[in-house]
Amino acid sequence: MKLNISLLVKLKNMLIRIVKMKFQKAKLQDFYHMFDQKKERIREQEGCLKLELLSDIKDETTIFTYSYWNSEEDLNRYRASDLFGKVWKETKSYFEDRPQAWSLEQQHKL
Repeated sequence: MKLNISLLVKLKNMLIRIVKMKFQKAKLQDFYHMFDQKKERIREQEGCLKLELLSDIKDETTIFTYSYWNSEEDLNRYRASDLFGKVWKETKSYFEDRPQAWSLEQQHKL
């Protein structure tokens, strides 16, 4: 079996951004509505490979976003954009608690 080294390097360098957010229960539907309106524009950002929205199975107010980026530079370009500024400002207004975020690099995938 021949390994494609360039593909392995590409996967290894891909950045996965995970953001954990805790929302006010009364504002949860507002967040979902806003996300539904903006998700395509976020996904269309240069370098964004994939965008996922997940919810905790035991606490509906705990939401995670997983976004997959070609590079940290692509993520940072998005974070400096007007779109991010507007989305994040609105999202923050719905929080019950401070968000947590991690930028990760994939090491293995089976």
